[in-house]
Amino acid sequence: MLPFLQLILAIAIIIFAAKLGGYLSNRVGQPAVVGEVLAGLLLGPSVLNFFHLPFFTDPHLEESIVHMAELGVLLLMFIAGLELHLEELVKAGKTAFFAGVLGFGIPLLAGFGLGSLMGYPLEQAVFLGLLLSPTSISISAQVLMELKQLRSKVGMGLLGAAVIDDVLVVLSLSLYGVLLGGSEAIGGVGEVGIILLKMLGFLIVSHAFGIWVLPKLVDIVKKLPVSQGLISFAFVMLFFFAWSAEALGHMATIIGAFMAGLFFSRSSVPQSFRDGFSAIAYGFFVPIFFISIGLEANIRLLTADSLWFLLILLLAAILSKVIGAGAGGALSGLSLKESLQLGAGMIPRGEVMLIAATVGLVEGIITNNTFSTVIVLVIATTLLTPPLLRILFSKARSQKSEPVQVGD
Repeated sequence: MLPFLQLILAIAIIIFAAKLGGYLSNRVGQPAVVGEVLAGLLLGPSVLNFFHLPFFTDPHLEESIVHMAELGVLLLMFIAGLELHLEELVKAGKTAFFAGVLGFGIPLLAGFGLGSLMGYPLEQAVFLGLLLSPTSISISAQVLMELKQLRSKVGMGLLGAAVIDDVLVVLSLSLYGVLLGGSEAIGGVGEVGIILLKMLGFLIVSHAFGIWVLPKLVDIVKKLPVSQGLISFAFVMLFFFAWSAEALGHMATIIGAFMAGLFFSRSSVPQSFRDGFSAIAYGFFVPIFFISIGLEANIRLLTADSLWFLLILLLAAILSKVIGAGAGGALSGLSLKESLQLGAGMIPRGEVMLIAATVGLVEGIITNNTFSTVIVLVIATTLLTPPLLRILFSKARSQKSEPVQVGD
């Protein structure tokens, strides 16, 4: 079978499996994302080993699907930004700061303490703490959109905290490389300062561009006689923000995508962008992203010893985020329930944790067994968070809130 035929067949199966999983998940009262990730788990090496079926022989097929999945998460975060107002996010700055700092620091200490108790050398114990520190906001953002709570105090604080968490993780990983010699790319403590300056520079320049220049460009483009010109322009800006966030600002691409959506929400026609991107994202790319999360895991690699390690690590991952980010929410004035909601929203781990684990594996800091455990941990936190958020927001859903368009 030609590689292109393999690609379109794989996409057809993936999207069908995602939508079927989402439908079944809704039928049992759970967010659609749970069923979609589980569908990916069934398709992955844990069960069917989808990419190694006899009719899939293209060695680049898996890489193509991964790239589409990465586009899916960018679109998801762009839509999340479109649903918000920058002024509302700024008001949540105090909550975001405390939740972001404590949501990073407590997991770092928990991982370090766990590694020390297990007899790990200092550098491995510190690295275990760094592995537990990141937060993947894409899953929680999707659930909050489904629950129509993205623009609540908790939703705003959660998104802001995720940005702060991402900055702290990148800086800490860079500093770790300096102090323990784990990375040749870092030349010294001065390089860490340069990274910080690049982050600040990116945030300042992108903010200025998004506030003062982008709305005027939107007004110009919408008058041009170009087919779907606004949507095409938004795609260009989305990808440019995502690229520049990582390439220039040393931040995750999803932060850039979220910021792009946030700035486009200030334009004169925000609903046009919501309508245009929702169909593309939820009809095609986002299902591939959720399926890809499950495709990454291989639970067959877990031994009895690694299973116990996974359970301990999972418990530490959940409690440290709930306690850390929740305490930050409480310090900023949130109620106990809101603080728990915020802490639960910070539980998922994702691409930043996988990147850190990959670096650790390449540098010989962690073993292949630990790396496999980390991948399963990402899946586990992804699956646990949506139903937990639904339970915690069960009463809040009955309160009046603005409707949010989602595709599932």
